[in-house]
Amino acid sequence: MINMSIDIKNIAKLSMLRIEDEKVEKFKKDMEAIINMVDRLPNISGELGLNYDNVMTLREDIAVQNKYTRNELLQNAPEVQAGCLVVPKTIE
Repeated sequence: MINMSIDIKNIAKLSMLRIEDEKVEKFKKDMEAIINMVDRLPNISGELGLNYDNVMTLREDIAVQNKYTRNELLQNAPEVQAGCLVVPKTIE
C-alpha cells in the first residue's frame, strides 16, 4: 500500500468539478483505494502485438457448444412462459 497525500480540492479545481466539503474525505479515501488497486496490478511482460495494418483486428470468437442447458439459462430469466422468455410489450 502506498502512503500518499491526495489534494482532492486541487484535483476538483483542475477538473472543473465542484465537491462539497463534507464529501472531500470520502473522495480522498476512494481515490487512495483506486491508486492502491492500480499499484497491485501485475506487470505485463512482452508486447501486445498489435496489427498495425488493421488496428481493428479482434480476437477470434470460438463458439462453445452445450455449455449450459436451456433450463439452466431460463432459470436466470425474471419470467418464463411455455419455455420462452416473457418480455414487456413494446408496441400497442
